[in-house]
Amino acid sequence: MLNFDFHVPTRILFGKETEKEIGALLKPYAKKVLLHYGGGSIKKSGLYDTVTASLKANGIAFVELGGVKPNPRLSLVHEGIDLCKQEGVDLILAVGGGSVIDSAKAIAMGVYYDGDIWDLYEVAQPIEKALPIATILTIPAAGSEASEGTVITNEAKDLKLPYGSQLLRPLLSVMNPELFFTLPKEQLGYGVADMMSHIFERYFTNTTNTDLTDGLCEATLKTLMKNALLASENMTDYNAWAELGFAGTVAHNGLLGMGREQDWACHDMEHELSAIYDVPHGAGLAVVTPGWMQYVYKENINMFVQFAVNVMGVEASFRDPDAIVQEGIRRLRDFFVKIGLPATLTELGIGPDRLEEMAKKATKIPFGEERPLGGFKKLYWQDILEIYKLVQ
Repeated sequence: MLNFDFHVPTRILFGKETEKEIGALLKPYAKKVLLHYGGGSIKKSGLYDTVTASLKANGIAFVELGGVKPNPRLSLVHEGIDLCKQEGVDLILAVGGGSVIDSAKAIAMGVYYDGDIWDLYEVAQPIEKALPIATILTIPAAGSEASEGTVITNEAKDLKLPYGSQLLRPLLSVMNPELFFTLPKEQLGYGVADMMSHIFERYFTNTTNTDLTDGLCEATLKTLMKNALLASENMTDYNAWAELGFAGTVAHNGLLGMGREQDWACHDMEHELSAIYDVPHGAGLAVVTPGWMQYVYKENINMFVQFAVNVMGVEASFRDPDAIVQEGIRRLRDFFVKIGLPATLTELGIGPDRLEEMAKKATKIPFGEERPLGGFKKLYWQDILEIYKLVQ
């Protein structure tokens, strides 16, 4: 097990009607907030009225900025930064899923940065200050409600890049599983694939003596798979959504990666799909992940045998580890399809014409120096291209 430093200061308020408490929760921290959200769904559901009433009742002024789209755009981040500066905002309240929260994080650090916020994403320059963030989660998926990460799409450059800082962990996050009831069924699939990928990126490692986090990863994966099926059968199953919501937070708050080398190649490969083709992040991950597994498993076959047996329930002779691994990958792919996810790039509307371009962009060749992806197995642009071809 490797050395680690684990600090997650985010307060999680979980349960029914907890969103009604947001004004009282924020009162000690802010006099004026930016209310940041996506499309019109929070107004149609009545959540907007609940939140604004709670803010007003507690004497908190607010300005608002809606319009966040999946794969959140840099242009709206620029607009939010200007608005926060003009209005003297103390805190950003993100009401939505991972895209809204990621956009809020970018705005929060951009308020104190003199240059173009995109510079920070391109060069990973450390920040020294950011506005505090609070969230009301409406889509369990990205885990951004307790993570240090943000991912933004620069639509002008067809680039989607991540950034991380402890200063971007939300101050507090409210999670009421009832707010998930009205999600479209496809959003359930996208979210589960994203949550599972957050675990895979940590789980598949060459680090040894990680029994505790191995077990935590495996339990969280099985929780997600079980409750995804339950929720897909009944989209108002409170208990299933509660399990999914909490699992999504645990999947990405950092706990499951403690003491182990991590990978993150699948996320980097998928970002190229989203940046150019604007596909849902979870859908892209559902396609890329089994292909990555197929390409890299021989690097440490025992890790994949463990996954196949402990998570996917494969029972076979240990004298044929290859057969065990192949069955595990097949079962994962079948699970994704069962919850409505695609299995190929073709199903996402992605043809073969830009695969090499995406492989080179993923490894930063256009920026002047190739940077291989992954910790489990180093992947160069030719490797990425082969993985894309495997799932074409």
